[in-house]
Amino acid sequence: MMMFLQDKAHIQKQWWDNLFNTETMLPFSEIKNDTIIMKDGGLRAILKVQGVNLDLKNWEEQVIVLEQYKKFLNGLEFPIQILVRNTFLDLSEYLKYIQGKVESIENPVLKKQGESYFRFLQNIDMQQGMIYTKEFYVIVPYYESEQDRTQIQRSWRGKLLDVLNAKDSVEKIVQRYRQFVKYKKWLDTRVAVIVDGLQSIGIWVERLTTADIISVLFRCYNPLVHNSQSVIQE
Repeated sequence: MMMFLQDKAHIQKQWWDNLFNTETMLPFSEIKNDTIIMKDGGLRAILKVQGVNLDLKNWEEQVIVLEQYKKFLNGLEFPIQILVRNTFLDLSEYLKYIQGKVESIENPVLKKQGESYFRFLQNIDMQQGMIYTKEFYVIVPYYESEQDRTQIQRSWRGKLLDVLNAKDSVEKIVQRYRQFVKYKKWLDTRVAVIVDGLQSIGIWVERLTTADIISVLFRCYNPLVHNSQSVIQE
């Protein structure tokens, strides 16, 4: 009798895990060709944008930038999502650079000062929170025809139910692949419109590659894991 209850509990646990595992909860199916393929058939491209510090510009320049930005937004015929992330400044690459420079110093006094500066920066990097920076992203979606706004403006409850019920089947995978081949060119056209519009204002913008998208998603879904583990080796 005891063995039967243990087996039953084990089976129920497996069913629960299969229903609410990580694969089921995530809204996207796969990432390829610098594009996110969603489980509902939609596509996403992510653009990284460099922010503009208006405080460093005079009043006339601020007005020009804001008016151009308003004109850019009002001219869009499709919805976009603007994401701002607060994250700590990654000093790992700079630390490697400083360490190499310090090791090449021959003067003992200067080398001692360089080692002290290196330890100071290393302590800041280990604490991961003393220096914060903002990251700006523009997420460009694509759905077939007029489904854009209805899909994106749905309530969070409806989207959550879709995610929980988004069990992949062979038919869904084949359908998504056909849609991907057919609609990616339209997504690329939208990306080109966003890039040209922001660059005309003087804002630097770059489309994230597949490796960059995976790295960003890894940091978003694993905020407590050290960012060095999210680096994708190509």
